[in-house]
Amino acid sequence: MSARKETVLDLAKFVDKGVQVKLTGGRQVAGTLKGYDQLLNLVLDEAVEFVRDPDDPLKTTDQTRRLGLIVCRGTAVMLVSPTDGTDEIANPFVQSDGA
Repeated sequence: MSARKETVLDLAKFVDKGVQVKLTGGRQVAGTLKGYDQLLNLVLDEAVEFVRDPDDPLKTTDQTRRLGLIVCRGTAVMLVSPTDGTDEIANPFVQSDGA
């Protein structure tokens, strides 16, 4: 067994690249990853928050809010994904009203 602790995620390949982060409580931000630590605290530059729909807090709207340089606390981070190479698709599990 190694005495050195390693994180499950290798975030080094995402430094200085665009990432999207989902946080507990439903907030979602995107920005350029500038740094991180073993507790998954993230430093994002040019961060933008996606504003949620007031009628349905689980959905985001087209509105955004510029945040600038932020720190995302590791205990609140649920998902980290690159912004390059990802596309949004329709949910294949949603059934139409006609069914």
